[in-house]
Amino acid sequence: MKEVLVIANRTLAGVKLLEAVRARAAAGDVRFRLVVPQTKPAAGLVIYDEAVRESAQVRVDLALSAVAAEGIEATGEVGDPDPFMATMDAIGVHRPDEIILSTHPAAHSGWLRRDLLERIENATGLPVQHIVVDLDQEGLSFKVTLVLANKTSSGEELLAHLKAMAAEQSPHLFIAVVPQADGSGSAPQEARARLASMLDRLHAAGLLSSGMIGDPDPYTAAMNALELFRVDEVVISTLPGERSGWMRSNLIERVRSATSAPVEHVIVDPQATTVAAPAA
Repeated sequence: MKEVLVIANRTLAGVKLLEAVRARAAAGDVRFRLVVPQTKPAAGLVIYDEAVRESAQVRVDLALSAVAAEGIEATGEVGDPDPFMATMDAIGVHRPDEIILSTHPAAHSGWLRRDLLERIENATGLPVQHIVVDLDQEGLSFKVTLVLANKTSSGEELLAHLKAMAAEQSPHLFIAVVPQADGSGSAPQEARARLASMLDRLHAAGLLSSGMIGDPDPYTAAMNALELFRVDEVVISTLPGERSGWMRSNLIERVRSATSAPVEHVIVDPQATTVAAPAA
C-alpha cells in the first residue's frame, strides 16, 4: 500500500484539496498521512504558542473525522512551524511514496514566497502534487461553526441547537472553544474537562467536532479563534441575563461588531433543567 503525505494548514478544508484526496483514494491501494504545520498568527496579535499548536491539532482532528466518514484511511499529526521542516520530519519517519502540497494562490501564500514547492521537490525527489486552494473564490468544502461556551458547554439547549444546525446544512464541522474561567492554577484543567465533556456529547450526537481551551477573557478567546480559523458563523452560549458575566460584559455585541460572520446567541439555564428533572 502506498502512503501519500498531505501537507496543508489553512487550506485543509478547501474543495480542491478534498477532491484531490478523493481522486487519489479512488485509485486504490493508498493511505494518507496528514501533517499540519503550526501557523503563526498575523503580525501584532499575541496568541500563546499552546493555542497555535492546539489550533493545528483541531485541523488534524476535523480532517481525519471528515475523511473517515467517507471511508478514506488516514492518520495525522501536528508539524513544525516551518512547513519545510514539518515535511522533511514526516518524510524521515514515514517514508511516503508521494506528496500532496496544498497552498493558497501565489499572491497570498507565504509558503510559496519561500519557494516551498521547489525546495521539497529538490530535497526529496518524490512526486509532488501541488493543489492551489483559493478560499475567497471557492469557499470551504464544509460549513464551519465556531462555538464559544464555558459553564453552559454541556447544556441541552446548546446541543439541540447545534444538532439542528447540522441537520440544516451538511457536511458541517464544529470548532468548540472553552475559555478558562479565571487565572487560577486549576483553570486550564477545569476548562479542558469541560471541553472533553462537550466533545463527548457532540460526538455521541454524530457531529463532526473538535476544540481547544481559550484565553480567560472570552472576547480575546473569540478573537484568537477567528484569527486561527476560517469560520462561517459563530455560536456563543451563555447563562441567562444577569447570571452571565459574559452578558454583563456585552460579549455578544462586541463579537458581532468585530466579525462579518453571523453570531448566534444560545441561552442555557442549568437551573431550569435541574428543577424540571424530578417532574419529568
